[in-house]
Amino acid sequence: MYIIKVKGKAKIPDYIQIRDENFVLVSYFRADRPMKNIEKFGLEGKEEALKALIDQLPFGKLQKLEL
Repeated sequence: MYIIKVKGKAKIPDYIQIRDENFVLVSYFRADRPMKNIEKFGLEGKEEALKALIDQLPFGKLQKLEL
């Protein structure tokens, strides 16, 4: 899976996209709110690591999601 942080403008907040190996969008959520249904992606128990990754993730750079 891949992750990218999208910069919001004005009143639109920053968002996080999670994409699968074919770059199909599987999850889209606000960067300042926790991801729901995290167990669908095999990330249960890794909430803190995901939050830390999101905080340091640069805007607009697609990265492989490895936690």
